Amino acid sequence: MTYRLGVDVGGTFTDLLLFNQDNGEFWRHKTPSTPHDSSEGILNGVTAVCEKGGIAPSDVEFFLHGTTVATNAVLEGKGARVGLITTDGYRQVMQIARSFVPGGLAGWIVWPKPEPLAALEDTFEITGRMNARGEETAAIDEAQIRTVLEELKASGVEALTVALINAYLNGAHEARVAELAAEIMPDVPISLSHLVLPEMQEYERTLTTVANAAVRPVVGKYVRNLRSRLRGAGMAGSLSLLRSDGGLMSSEKSEEHPVSLLMSGPAGGVTGAIWVGRNAGIRNILTLDVGGTSTDVALIEDLEARRQRTTEVGHLSVRASALDVKTVGAGGGSIAYVPELTKALRVGPQSAGAVPGPVAYGKGGTAPTVTDANVVLGYLPENLLGGTFKLDREGARTAVQTIADALGIGLMEAARGIIDIVNENMFGALRMISVQQGYDPRDFAVMGFGGAGPLHVNAVARLMGSWPAVSPVSPGVLCALGDATTRMRTETARSFSQRVADTGEDQVLTLLEEMARQTRAELVAEGIADADITSQFELDVRYEGQAFEVPLSIDPETLKADGLAGVTARFDAEHLRLFTFNMDSAHELVNLRAVAMGPALELPSPPLEKGDGNPIRAKIRDHELWTSSAMQAAVIYDRAKLLAGDVIPGPAVVTEMDSTTLIEADCIGTVDHAGNILINLA
Repeated sequence: MTYRLGVDVGGTFTDLLLFNQDNGEFWRHKTPSTPHDSSEGILNGVTAVCEKGGIAPSDVEFFLHGTTVATNAVLEGKGARVGLITTDGYRQVMQIARSFVPGGLAGWIVWPKPEPLAALEDTFEITGRMNARGEETAAIDEAQIRTVLEELKASGVEALTVALINAYLNGAHEARVAELAAEIMPDVPISLSHLVLPEMQEYERTLTTVANAAVRPVVGKYVRNLRSRLRGAGMAGSLSLLRSDGGLMSSEKSEEHPVSLLMSGPAGGVTGAIWVGRNAGIRNILTLDVGGTSTDVALIEDLEARRQRTTEVGHLSVRASALDVKTVGAGGGSIAYVPELTKALRVGPQSAGAVPGPVAYGKGGTAPTVTDANVVLGYLPENLLGGTFKLDREGARTAVQTIADALGIGLMEAARGIIDIVNENMFGALRMISVQQGYDPRDFAVMGFGGAGPLHVNAVARLMGSWPAVSPVSPGVLCALGDATTRMRTETARSFSQRVADTGEDQVLTLLEEMARQTRAELVAEGIADADITSQFELDVRYEGQAFEVPLSIDPETLKADGLAGVTARFDAEHLRLFTFNMDSAHELVNLRAVAMGPALELPSPPLEKGDGNPIRAKIRDHELWTSSAMQAAVIYDRAKLLAGDVIPGPAVVTEMDSTTLIEADCIGTVDHAGNILINLA
């Protein structure tokens, strides 16, 4: 038997999912996260979930892990102190940046400019120069480099970045600086721009390499600590981390290239949704991943998630492939309040978090949250987890009453107002990734997961006009399922920058095939058989004179068959969809990338026993909940007792170990062959 273990560490809970790769059987476990040292919570969970599956940790062959360690280091400003070595005349590259100011017309007045990740006093220039063709026009001065490195060592930097002009064409100077640095400051990790991002645009290349250096010590320490603890527990299998683009990388590679992990957390949910969609026969999905603090949304078209070439975390925007995930500060713990000035109800982005948490959890929280409003309205029954977890409904009512008093309305209207606002926030995020990208949301289903996703998915589907609303099997641990079912992925890039009309197709193909061989070799070194590796090409194209390019994915066979004319036709179609116009200008190739992917797991979901359509065996009790203007009779069901084909008329609440699904009045939930609940308008 081959076992895979997916682990997703969130701010509140660490989710684990143990998967038997041979028959699709799985076991799940939730354990409180341990923010001071995540590996502690992970180890507690590993022990518990292996016990449930009746195996020892040593039987786990693949340990797959989505982590927010790199993300949090950036958001909390806890990255390492970075020293930067750049070319003579470019010392202020991080300070000048791209002169982009967010916000409205007065943004430049009220926007506090973020501190660059490498301080000016830790940035040093060296002589030596490559030209735009990668030829040396001035030699480096090794005595000067040694002096600079000694100064950086004395200043106490914890990581080093070398980003020299035009190094993406020829990295010889950077490599020599790295050799000297390894001799002078052997304990400091070094990031070289021609290895981290071999693409043109000096600022983006420097920023991405500096970001990589800043999170390297933090991620490296975390990964090494986790690896030694798992090995200590007897787990000898491979340890991989989820990349921002939804692929996997080995833990050793992640220590060198942690900039690829910045969106590792949300990527797990998207890859999990693709697995559920494939088994449920749903190919177009909008994902709604609702946690305690925030909601992540993404778009999946024909079982492929949209990717983008930039990863954004807070104000930091680096050039690294990531799934196109948008985040809004709306979650189960989001706090509702009424500002004195406007007297208008607001929800979030402040969150009650895990501690003290919502009032209903009885952990000392006092501020009314979205969870409290759900409890008041009856959408979240008091007895959770089969009665092992009791919610404080009275406390929740008292907290939400403060909102009702401030607005001068009834308790139920206030609670429903909180839910309506949070649903609108989620709706706004989903519009950003669908309507604003040229997609019609009515062509998609909405899948709600995370602890609170299935509570809101029905209402959000109604706002979007996207049906069915899907509550997948194990929605609370779907991110861990995504970690467990994803595939290895690696990529390399090269700037090309010339007009398509002046480019020979053979020249492009030769370059791409050479890059493909390089990426395949990386995966072979990870122990994957060459026959199991799939190659994919990506080309960044723009109209001549444009400052932004559009990335296009293409497989080698299609590129050989359709040539560059096929690429430009696809670019025109994509440009029209994104921006509603095309131009007569010449097409320009900007960057080339080759991607190598390990074998996809064709894991079927275990089929659910077939029922007679009547869910009465799963009924827990009768219940009352608030619909648009009055209390209405409803039923609470136990999801574990539902069978395939069961039809659940709304309003109803379906409870399970890790989540609660709300089916609204005038809607009907149907259980499919795999156990997903598909909600449609009655």
